Amino acid sequence: MSSAQKLIKKYTAIKTLPHVVTRLSRLLHNDKATMKDFEDVIKMDPTLVVRLLRLVNSPFYGLRQHVDSISRAVAYIGMKNLQNMAVTDALKNLFKRESSSTIFSRKKLWLHCAAVSICSKMLAERIFAINGDNAYLCGILHDFGLIVEEQVAESAFLQACAACGPAESLPEYERQFLDTDHCEIGHLLTLDWEMPVTIQEAIRDHHTLSDDRDPASLAGILQIAEYITGQFDYAALPGSRPQLAPALISHLQENADEYKVLIDDFPEEINKAMEIYA
Repeated sequence: MSSAQKLIKKYTAIKTLPHVVTRLSRLLHNDKATMKDFEDVIKMDPTLVVRLLRLVNSPFYGLRQHVDSISRAVAYIGMKNLQNMAVTDALKNLFKRESSSTIFSRKKLWLHCAAVSICSKMLAERIFAINGDNAYLCGILHDFGLIVEEQVAESAFLQACAACGPAESLPEYERQFLDTDHCEIGHLLTLDWEMPVTIQEAIRDHHTLSDDRDPASLAGILQIAEYITGQFDYAALPGSRPQLAPALISHLQENADEYKVLIDDFPEEINKAMEIYA
């Protein structure tokens, strides 16, 4: 058993994503799943039901008639949006208990993941003209491995955080102190949760500065989103400065005008999300 698997085993003995999240993920990949199957799972989580109905009846959707049934609400927002909402709610609750450390803050990590997820969706849709649902899911899950490390190997994890300089790679120090890193842990978890392979690979590779990184890949989008949100002080660790693969730097320079518009709109998109998930 690898070091990553050992940490995951310890963590899942304490807490993992709620059953509703893993059930929804598996239903999305089941061609025989019906709307009733989804409705039965959603009913298990009253908080998710409230969030779902509040969202579908918000000005964002602008519906003339009030929606009060789960099945109709899901039909309006879509299955992938539902999954993203469930994962976001679940992670927000896991990040609630604040650490006493001055090096690491769960609140800061939550804000980082939320900001990266929103920025990733914007990048996918506005820059690359592709569906942004998987990019959002990537963003919200990409640093989940840090929570696992902090909960089951806190001392070694905080040592890794303390040793990591602002422009250095945290995974390098995680491997030194924990014999694994949050990218490997996140990859194994998303594999177990039956997330799409592209999401699994993006989470595994989001700190890898590959010379041939495709900007439109989920890993490329994730790296760019971390870089942009870092400029707004949404970094996972205080003072850290996310790095970009050379191919992504060239891409940003070649598309500077489009990125300027996206960056100008980013604060408004953050505010919209906070209204839903605050």
